[in-house]
Amino acid sequence: MNILDMTGLRITLPGTARPVVDGVGLTVAAGETVALVGESGSGKTLTSRSVLGLLPPGARAEGSIRVAGDDVLTMNAARLRALRTSKAAMIFQDPRAAINPLRRIGDFLVEGVVSNRTMKRADATARAAELLQAVGVDASALGTYPGRLSGGMLQRVMIAASLMGDPALLLADEPTTALDVTTQAEVIALLTRLRERSGTGMLFVTHDLDLAAAISDRVCVMYAGRIAETGPAAELFAHPRHPYTAALLASTPRLDSPGRRLTAIEGRPPDLRTAPTGCPFAPRCPLATEICDERAPVTAVVTARPDHRFACHHGRPVEKSPADV
Repeated sequence: MNILDMTGLRITLPGTARPVVDGVGLTVAAGETVALVGESGSGKTLTSRSVLGLLPPGARAEGSIRVAGDDVLTMNAARLRALRTSKAAMIFQDPRAAINPLRRIGDFLVEGVVSNRTMKRADATARAAELLQAVGVDASALGTYPGRLSGGMLQRVMIAASLMGDPALLLADEPTTALDVTTQAEVIALLTRLRERSGTGMLFVTHDLDLAAAISDRVCVMYAGRIAETGPAAELFAHPRHPYTAALLASTPRLDSPGRRLTAIEGRPPDLRTAPTGCPFAPRCPLATEICDERAPVTAVVTARPDHRFACHHGRPVEKSPADV
């Protein structure tokens, strides 16, 4: 069963000529981790935040986002608040920006479930203490102010906060970017254990391809607000079909090839204040031809792997997706 089912998502911001997220579709099943990867500005964070209705002022979302069968885009404010404290939760990139420095950790952890009457305060406090211990933080931190904890400890607090409502879906937006390598490994191991223990589905947003390969079952590669390629993690990294995916992999440092020169992706992502008519990656693509400038590619399916799809005019022998015929 899919915990998250997103179809044809389009998000438009004021001042842009086309949607900054354009026709995105993805799913996350129970107990599955799906990585959403791509350069900064590709639309990863907007896509993940849309699942909880956390879009910037003036943004307009169209399409369908279903969490455990309920369409998020039709929910009113009260139902969205209930969703955020029960079925779905988010681990934000910067815990210091998400946690009020003037309130104790205990208040931060319990206020959501108490205000939405999901739990009584005593029960919520007991669960908060239990979750802190589960993520490796002493329960005494409930009475501590955020400024007395390190960045790694605060990220653990954020994970505990996301689990207060026992969510079926966890959205992790670059949760390890600001952490040192050792703490990053501990946080990833913790998320993996929690997912295996509870069967929680996870959408993991990252620009780190090695991390995506290590933690995810499937990967969605985003470029300019669109899904460029998607497939099982091992298959996609071993046999990338989209030139953008291949370019990202070529620009990633490898410990097993210390002398290898990294390949930069020339150019910049497109300016979304203009509306390209063809493939948005064409100006940076070494394989681009005239058709790439004239027409956007349809989604193609790898013949031997129907769960591996990409949107490119150039590639190995493929079949069109039934959805695009």
